[in-house]
Amino acid sequence: MLVPLNRETDWTFSTFSGHLQLLLTLPHLSRLILVSNWTNYTNPISYKMGKCDFEDDLFEVEASLMPVMLALAPELGFYRDGEVSLAPKLDFCRSGEVSEVPFLRYEDEVVEIEVLEIFEGSIVGEMLVEDVVLRFGDGEKGFRRRLRFKRMPNLVQSQMRICRNNDDKLNEEKLELKGGGERFLVDDRVLVQPYLEPMVAGMMVIGGWLDGRIRDGLRPKALCLGVGGGALVRFLNSQMGFEVFGVEEDETVLQVGRKYFGLESSESIHLCVGDAIETIKKLAYRDSKWNGEVSSGYCKENGWCYNRLASKFDVIMVDMDSSDAKLGTCAPPLEFIRKSVLLAAKTILSDFGALIINVIPPTKSLYEKLINELREFFAELYVIDVGNEENFVLIASVSDGTASGDCANAFTIKVRSSVSESYIDSIRKISNSVN
Repeated sequence: MLVPLNRETDWTFSTFSGHLQLLLTLPHLSRLILVSNWTNYTNPISYKMGKCDFEDDLFEVEASLMPVMLALAPELGFYRDGEVSLAPKLDFCRSGEVSEVPFLRYEDEVVEIEVLEIFEGSIVGEMLVEDVVLRFGDGEKGFRRRLRFKRMPNLVQSQMRICRNNDDKLNEEKLELKGGGERFLVDDRVLVQPYLEPMVAGMMVIGGWLDGRIRDGLRPKALCLGVGGGALVRFLNSQMGFEVFGVEEDETVLQVGRKYFGLESSESIHLCVGDAIETIKKLAYRDSKWNGEVSSGYCKENGWCYNRLASKFDVIMVDMDSSDAKLGTCAPPLEFIRKSVLLAAKTILSDFGALIINVIPPTKSLYEKLINELREFFAELYVIDVGNEENFVLIASVSDGTASGDCANAFTIKVRSSVSESYIDSIRKISNSVN
């Protein structure tokens, strides 16, 4: 793989975890060799895409590298006339590539990166905040602020659209990254992380229940397991009217969210530092002991002020991924797919509540296991295919379709105005058979 010029220092190409993730995204390959310009930088630096020096004579570059590639290739990996050949020949395809050693070029939507700051978290390790310019297939530009972890550098943990400071109207074409991230504000009116819109769309399953809560003068409650930069927390609060409780394992991540993503605690946003799985277990124990009520007070263990949680959560949003790079990109973590955890989640949900999970299944069997475990505790299951060939959103409702959002009401109308209609239309009920 030819590394894009000037992106050699990106953690994707300069760390073991980045190399491993690249290889895991190409399951048909047994080994991957990265070819790049040498650099002695230890951390990612800002980048602006330009024309590669070798773009016009790519064939010649590949041909010059071929002897080295063949020397590094496993001998038993070459075949001639159906038999193993210990002396591979240069067999050029019509496209000009050598069939035994395919050359790949890394391409994504990023055309410019400005690294704002690098942090060290006690749990997640090194992380960075960057402003990026994206160019989409239709030629349109997008401007984003992103949070990435070094342990999983190919996975964007959080991203939000950015606009010019004190600019009432968002005009991305006028933005320039040069000059520092302090000139920009994050925009919480839209969700740009691919799977967040489908997670919000999943609330249509219990739209009738949520609308009834609001008409009764009650503010719906959402528990977000995994906060990151806080895009979902802020959107649920500011755009959907929820009181939101967020749990994040690393305090430094919350500090980053406050500094760069506009995340703030308030009377309707409560942030907790702690292990998400342990937190829902403790909340479930509290409900079983005090029947859903707890005195006003302060939880010294994780710094979360409960503010008289006299009612259960209407929605639990699960946006957590595995911390083990060897598993590849995997969400939720395997620890979440346990009967005790799923039972705890159901326990702290209201009678018509829903558990909504961002799912990136590394294997079909793991996906089927999650479906089967959820089916044991929840009345109905629904799925939304995000459409990026990676993410699915699972919706598990405590009760059956009596709280459906099929009919129009104030809440479902708000959802439809906030997310793409295609995600709402693609909500599919999962039958008793996983397939």
